Amino acid sequence: MFESDVELKLSDCPEQVAAIVRETIQKIYPHYYPSGAVLFFLDLHSEVKIKERMSYEEIYLAMERGNIIGTGSIRKNEICRLFVLPEYQGKGYGSRLMDLLEARIFEKYRKVHVDASYPAESMYLKRGYQIVSYEKMETENGDFLCYHTMEKVRGRNLSV
Repeated sequence: MFESDVELKLSDCPEQVAAIVRETIQKIYPHYYPSGAVLFFLDLHSEVKIKERMSYEEIYLAMERGNIIGTGSIRKNEICRLFVLPEYQGKGYGSRLMDLLEARIFEKYRKVHVDASYPAESMYLKRGYQIVSYEKMETENGDFLCYHTMEKVRGRNLSV
């Protein structure tokens, strides 16, 4: 696995977080989801909505050697927003970011919850997450967004 010195920095800049999320969604999600679902994600993680959530979510920037590589958010025992910029994907940064977010959650809770996007689901499975439920919702254009809710219990080891 790629070794890195990823660190988390609390963000006070919803514009910066929204830009990371928007770039990642626009470049990656159209390969996995219909257009209505992509528009849903862009709205869900818009600058306005991120700004609203700053009062009840811990919103972090993920940094590596001074470079912003992604973002992650925590609300109670849930990872709500995990995005690694496309140019940093596939290099272990998402796993390292997950290590840091999970450690924060496991300080207070026994389980971590996540709504898994298709692009990230295989990473969650490799990290020991279990599928709890299958969800389906209609979005714009009559498109559907389908996803799994997943949980990981503290102490469950990674499955290689």
